[in-house]
Amino acid sequence: MNPEFKNLSDFDYELPESFIAQTPLKKRDESKFMVYDEATDTTEIRRFYNVLDYLRAGDVVVVNNTRVIPARLEGHKISQSGEADGAKIEVFLLKKIELDVYEVLCKPLKKFKIGDKVLVANKLVCEMLFKDAESGTARVRLSAARSGAEFKSAEELIDEVGVLPLPHYIRETLSKRDSERYQTVYNKIKGSVAAPTAGLHWTSELIEKAKQKGVIFCEVLLNVGLGTFRPVSEEIITNHKMHSEYFEIPEAAAAEINRARRENRRIVCVGTTSLRTLEGAFAKFGEVRACSGETDIFIYPPYNFKVADALITNFHLPKSTLIMLVSAFINRDKILELYELAKRESFRFFSFGDAMMLIKK
Repeated sequence: MNPEFKNLSDFDYELPESFIAQTPLKKRDESKFMVYDEATDTTEIRRFYNVLDYLRAGDVVVVNNTRVIPARLEGHKISQSGEADGAKIEVFLLKKIELDVYEVLCKPLKKFKIGDKVLVANKLVCEMLFKDAESGTARVRLSAARSGAEFKSAEELIDEVGVLPLPHYIRETLSKRDSERYQTVYNKIKGSVAAPTAGLHWTSELIEKAKQKGVIFCEVLLNVGLGTFRPVSEEIITNHKMHSEYFEIPEAAAAEINRARRENRRIVCVGTTSLRTLEGAFAKFGEVRACSGETDIFIYPPYNFKVADALITNFHLPKSTLIMLVSAFINRDKILELYELAKRESFRFFSFGDAMMLIKK
């Protein structure tokens, strides 16, 4: 049984900055790949394209088909004459509330008051509707800056003027041409502000080879938002409040997953977002069913996993909710031991880093 850990310091480890991957590899599936099998307590180090050696015919691989939006909008407050000559404001989109209304973070929030407008690239206007100083979030309405562009939707305008957000620890800037490297090859539905990074290792060819082997792929959706990456500031982790994120489980995926569970076939989650989607649905309904809604599930040791049998994931930040999740999946001491091995083997960490596969007993 995974022991109970409640202190934030229980999930800390030392990581020199040199281990943080700043750029993606040229070939997605050539990342290093650590595989830990809990049943045999064995660890292997391969390349990600060797994942085929660890997948069986009948396995159901669950992926998150979300697409990252260019969520960072940089502009200036508009004067009464309509000119953008005021304070510089950054609006970071978190979640769509209505067609043209978004929950956002603003920097600096104190200079952006209710009723104020910010002009972005002379094309998009963000109007402040509401703000919550306690959470640091706000709501804005997006509209076209010029009447001739009124036929464009908020999403079209965001695509034109927004910047793809990268995590704070990545200091390199991706060109527009390279921005698809921060998307999975199976992305479909816009809505995330960060990539489900375990999926970045898959290529279309590798997926096809897995299918030829008899592996079944299912798609779910979780729009990655503030909930996954918000820093934990509480020393007692149970006091941490996760922000909710939108998810969908289609009918076909639910049926395939439930059929596999009845037949004792493995459910392999690609990424913590896919895992949280399935476990969140099970926690809510007592089963995996076709559904959609918001989840704020927070997984930390000890936790009894109901759906996932194996997890493909990257190496996560110290003291993050993600390292807490993987520490619940296997064992905190073993996870920290594997992370030390990864450092000795010069693995690359975080979003553009290398991968691991954790297989439960």
